[in-house]
Amino acid sequence: MSEELQKKPVFMPNRSFAKEARIKNMCEYRDLILEAEEDYEGFWAKLADEKIDWIKPFEKTLDSSQAPHYKWFVGGKLNVSYQCIDRHLDLRKNKAAIIFEGELGDKKVITYRELYYEVNKTANLLKNRFDIKKGDRVVIYLPMIPEAAFMMLACARIGAIHSIVFGGFSAEALRDRIIDAEAKLVITSDGAYRRGKPYLLKPVVDEALKEGCECVKKVLIVQRNNEDISYVPGRDYIYNELVELENPTCEPEPMDSEDPLFLLYTSGSTGKPKGVQHNQAGYILWAQQTMEWVFDVKENDTYWCTADVGWITGHTYIVYGPLAMGATTIMFEGVPIYPDAGRWWRMIEEYKVNQFYTAPTAIRLLHKEGRDEPAKYDLSSLKVLGTVGEPINPDAWMWYYDVIGSGKCHIVDTWWQTETGGHVVSPLPGATPIKPGCATLPLPGMIAEVVDENGNKKPVGEKGLLCITKPWPSMIRDIWGDSERFKTSYFSTAKKDGKPIYFSGDGAMYDEDGYITITGRVDDVINVSGHRMGTAEIEAAIAKHQSVAEVAVVGRPNDLKGESVFAYVVLKPEVADNMAEEIELYKEINKVITKEIGPIAKADDVKFVPGLPKTRSGKIMRRILRSIAKGEEITQDVSTLEDPSIVSKIQSCVI
Repeated sequence: MSEELQKKPVFMPNRSFAKEARIKNMCEYRDLILEAEEDYEGFWAKLADEKIDWIKPFEKTLDSSQAPHYKWFVGGKLNVSYQCIDRHLDLRKNKAAIIFEGELGDKKVITYRELYYEVNKTANLLKNRFDIKKGDRVVIYLPMIPEAAFMMLACARIGAIHSIVFGGFSAEALRDRIIDAEAKLVITSDGAYRRGKPYLLKPVVDEALKEGCECVKKVLIVQRNNEDISYVPGRDYIYNELVELENPTCEPEPMDSEDPLFLLYTSGSTGKPKGVQHNQAGYILWAQQTMEWVFDVKENDTYWCTADVGWITGHTYIVYGPLAMGATTIMFEGVPIYPDAGRWWRMIEEYKVNQFYTAPTAIRLLHKEGRDEPAKYDLSSLKVLGTVGEPINPDAWMWYYDVIGSGKCHIVDTWWQTETGGHVVSPLPGATPIKPGCATLPLPGMIAEVVDENGNKKPVGEKGLLCITKPWPSMIRDIWGDSERFKTSYFSTAKKDGKPIYFSGDGAMYDEDGYITITGRVDDVINVSGHRMGTAEIEAAIAKHQSVAEVAVVGRPNDLKGESVFAYVVLKPEVADNMAEEIELYKEINKVITKEIGPIAKADDVKFVPGLPKTRSGKIMRRILRSIAKGEEITQDVSTLEDPSIVSKIQSCVI
């Protein structure tokens, strides 16, 4: 171990855990890395042979003839629904596949045999009543309920392409995605629950379908909380009634390895959503393999990812990944602080959760509540803790490690994207020495590098572009209906050996030990007097102040500097109660910035606000914060925010 690594906080894997882990030490990790380097295609072919139940074996591992439209496991036939359900029935038919807990505390356990019946009935309903065929697109606009998983797997079973739209999106956002996908069917629910109160989804669908959605022939409605909603005769049908009339047996459709599995829309820099297309074999292979390597889930474990199925994390690490490996996965409808801040910890105690995967935003939110609440519960079942979605600041990381994991749980700080399908850079819980806030090393088979535009590896401590320099099985295959945008979005920024390589849009840097730290989106930068600084880096510095609970940084136009640093700071409750200290806090925060980054990064504006504008998935809407900093009118849709009223509250603090 290098001298530099010894100087930094480094946490070794739990020895007793490592003895039973799939990858037990760094020697085994390096052996896998070497195996992939020596025979890249052979490495992936071996995994595909071992992990996938093929209907017809593949003939060629990788076809690069139409790069960057790479094809994997060419000629192979499989069915993802079969991979997730049928093949487990001999050994696991009575094992819990999905444990559901609703916002109000309602609970349901669905075994693999029950899941088989529910998915088959749903698949038959889609085929027989709604004429859904292989290749048809189905938009799913549902809350976090088991039926969301049934619909995904039913589409996979019959070869339909599902496109899930997050249940917090507005009618306009839903309409855009329906039109782009040319969806034939929309599946929704009457409503759901949030913070103990019902909210409606069906009226949003009605509004979305008012114009431009002639492609939609039918709407299928799951009755979640029996709300009084309107129904359009001949268009709208109730799932709960019709599905019980269907046969519980439906033969899985043989699908080509490269047939589309699903579309998932992400925000684009142009404002128009991008329909990220993932295909069958490569996606399900990596979803399962990363579940086994990164979370090390074993046969009798209970695994919980707190994401929503409306995002890629919910696709890969609530539904497809856990079920492909035959695990027990938890689906939770609610929020972490309802009815109180002990909700998640109470569930971990009740269900004896072994692997827990959540977002830094949620960790910081619960961190604000202190140590007392988690201390009320028995969290000793936990073995692996995970983070996803954005870089986590070291202070929150340490709280997660010490308070939730009791210093014995490995934290897997995972870096990946909608476009990558699964994890790319992540610690392995039985092998990798970890550092707070550091994603560590690429997984075996993933050739992720920090490079310049010409593919040259960046020196230690120097920021570069985080690229994946070889194709991988779970990679994005296309942007639906816009192949040119696919090429320009991901393969036009950097090259290696003269060939375009995948650029993630993120910046990163190496430390002395080759570990990768994510510095944030390269377009999330502030240019102060010619110095480009990542907002994530400034946020991480400010978060080190002992009074800061949360922070978001944006750039504000400045006549002298070009841009100045504008920081929105949420204080810890005990500090927020004494705002007489505001001027002193402003000075202290800038001292921290100066210490961590340098005086050039000092904030011209530090505004103490009661909260940040977050979507219901926990994402901070920095575009709104930029508009407020510039004094512009808010034109963004705030209906997707967890608390839309927070915008006016922030504005009153800034004026």
